[in-house]
Amino acid sequence: MIEPAHVVTARDAYDGTADLYVQFIGTEINSSIEADLDRTLLESFAEGLAAASEPLTGPVADIGCGPGRAAAFLAARGLDVVGFDVSTAMLDLARAAHPGLRFEEGSLTRLPVADGSLAGAVCWYSIIHTPPDALDEVMVELARVLAAGAPLLLAFQSGLGEAVHRTEVLGRTVSLTSHRHDPSDVVRRLEAVGFEVDAPVARAVVGDHESTPQAFVTAHAPTARLG
Repeated sequence: MIEPAHVVTARDAYDGTADLYVQFIGTEINSSIEADLDRTLLESFAEGLAAASEPLTGPVADIGCGPGRAAAFLAARGLDVVGFDVSTAMLDLARAAHPGLRFEEGSLTRLPVADGSLAGAVCWYSIIHTPPDALDEVMVELARVLAAGAPLLLAFQSGLGEAVHRTEVLGRTVSLTSHRHDPSDVVRRLEAVGFEVDAPVARAVVGDHESTPQAFVTAHAPTARLG
């Protein structure tokens, strides 16, 4: 199966800049990158899973895990976690930084897990390289892999769907496009495949490393399979 061009270019870009990425952003969720709201949402996600009266079976996935930052955050709160990424270099860094956690190759539209086998999932800025018109395939895959009613947390750069192309990262040449997704469009696409979605949460730019408002969407997986 031929991979979409945006997946190939993202893999190439992160394979070529993984060391710089970690130097800049680190291997843990931290206050220099994530605002108070961001960390609170991750905390609430973990607490909701840990406090469930009828816990779902299966691991919680950090999809598009990079160096395992969100995976480590969730694991530190007692959750069974697995991270997925398309970049081999990022996976190598994640395994080195968090040797007690599992990390495997997988993309947003092609995860190596059975239907309904994940108890939850976080996509922490991992949909930003997916064009808006390709998001439907992502939502279908998330609905496939999550157990009925399992929670999902998405974080992404907010906008109106515009694309921002970069040719360098910290002085190193790359070719990488990010998409500033419209939160209402993300919600609509989730609902179209059966997710029960909370209202999006947004915040303004708070750090020098940010150039656009940030958006967060929480949802629960469909309770019945499509089709």
